[in-house]
Amino acid sequence: MTGEDKCPAVEVLDGTSPKLSLKREVGLVGAVSLVAGTMIGSGIFMSPQFVLVNIGSPGGSLVVWAACGLLAVLGSLCYAELGTVIRESGGEYIYILRTSGPVMAFILIFSSVIFVRPASVAGISLSFAEYALAPFYQDCPCPQLLVKCVAAAGIVVTAIVNCLNVRFAMSMQVFFMVAKVLALSVIIIGGVVLLVRGETESFEDSFNGTNLGINPIGIAFYQGLWSYDGWNNLNYVTEELKRPEVNLPRAVMIAIPMVTMLYLLVNVSYLAAMTPRELMLSSAVAVTWGNKVLGSWGWVMSIAAALSAFGSLNGTFFSGGRVCFVAAREGHMPDILAMAHVNRLTPSPALIFTTAISLLVLIPGDFQSIVNFFSFTAWFFYTITLSGLLYLKIKKPELPRTYSVPIVIPILVIMAAIFLVMAPIIDNPAIEYLYVTIFIFSGVLVYVPFIHYKLCPGLLGKVTVFLQLFLEVAPADKNL
Repeated sequence: MTGEDKCPAVEVLDGTSPKLSLKREVGLVGAVSLVAGTMIGSGIFMSPQFVLVNIGSPGGSLVVWAACGLLAVLGSLCYAELGTVIRESGGEYIYILRTSGPVMAFILIFSSVIFVRPASVAGISLSFAEYALAPFYQDCPCPQLLVKCVAAAGIVVTAIVNCLNVRFAMSMQVFFMVAKVLALSVIIIGGVVLLVRGETESFEDSFNGTNLGINPIGIAFYQGLWSYDGWNNLNYVTEELKRPEVNLPRAVMIAIPMVTMLYLLVNVSYLAAMTPRELMLSSAVAVTWGNKVLGSWGWVMSIAAALSAFGSLNGTFFSGGRVCFVAAREGHMPDILAMAHVNRLTPSPALIFTTAISLLVLIPGDFQSIVNFFSFTAWFFYTITLSGLLYLKIKKPELPRTYSVPIVIPILVIMAAIFLVMAPIIDNPAIEYLYVTIFIFSGVLVYVPFIHYKLCPGLLGKVTVFLQLFLEVAPADKNL
């Protein structure tokens, strides 16, 4: 293999300075797998009971699941336009940077790096560990220390895979997506058999007891939308997507409606196999379904749910590490995080950093709190991002667009996002959401001294040189 073959993405700037760029390895199949494979994770196996607990009725829960899918579709269409106008990786961060300025972009990346992305990784890894250990602890709860050790192992293994090879990480994503769809198909087929046998008690007066309070509706949406998290993942890896102007909107319109339909059918199957009370009391709904429908083969659902969560963890890592990478490239994070491995062309420093923070968040991690606070923070920034799309549509209509949505769509999604941010506060305010809000805006206290005034540049420079040599990485250019 020649040097040119070994490192085809190296470019020489100004005749002397070699730089790297991430390779466009993700095609349409990989893109669909990244979106669907990340969305179908722990949520559909962990969230149904919590949606039902908050909304209060089987019919109401199905409406919430359908509405979450519709919101994800509309949001992804808006992001598809943003991704074809601003053709850079980084998702919300790069869009807010280009439309709202560096301060708000830094507040986003500060919150994302310290809490949002690590919280997502920690929550998914905890789900993976719970289901992986479930067959060994059928009659008693799993020891929490063991659960967190297995979750940490899952995080480390996923990080290593993503650091070594982009193509292998995407191959894993395709494999796990197929495994997930097969597992959900088993649940759906089982539900169809139960319905044919007349198991329809849960659907009689299905809207009786529906809770219409603003707070419970908001929390029910938080739990449902956790299962749809990943609908915007392609926008984090735009520079690694082949023909993004075509494959970005096409992939989300294949993946998200498919996932929405699967989720609705799976929830119908859960309700066919269990009464609403049994579903609400279940700590692992897929295991409960497996024990009732598959009998002695119920353990298969534990393995399927664990594989599903692991695939989602892989997709979250693949996209999440790119956020640190892009932020560092824009000067909002240490320079070392903007570098890629000289041979493997993966953003390994950013992935290692994300791993370290995720392991720290995992230590005190509580699944329900992680989901609620993650959703609150995420939809706050989705609101700002989509406001940027409105700005581009109104003030910059001359920008080239290979894909565009009617202006009414981002307006509807912004209204829904504002409701989701305000819902837990208006009806039954909790002090924890005030703490989260203070934490979000505390990013300004970091931005002013370290980004605007650039304190301690000498120390960071020495550390960067040491880590660059140790990790065998080099600065990476944009891949437009």
